[in-house]
Amino acid sequence: MEQKLSLKRLFELYDEMLRVPHRAEIHRELQDEDDLFLLLVYSEMLGVPNPAFYYTLELYPYIIETFHEWHLRMGMDKSPLQGIRCC
Repeated sequence: MEQKLSLKRLFELYDEMLRVPHRAEIHRELQDEDDLFLLLVYSEMLGVPNPAFYYTLELYPYIIETFHEWHLRMGMDKSPLQGIRCC
């Protein structure tokens, strides 16, 4: 039993060693995908035509909490939308 636990721990350490150099890159890629998705969802409010606006409108209650971090990451000091006050 003790040998199985140590072998399992060895595999966990090996897996962690492979992930460490790429952790920041993976985080950056996931954040870029998230930013693109939020831009698509908020594009109609920013003045960019969005053919799927009716469907993305249903997502607003779920993503409104992340709007403040998103517009700060995009370089906007204040909220660009009139209907959403977060700052």
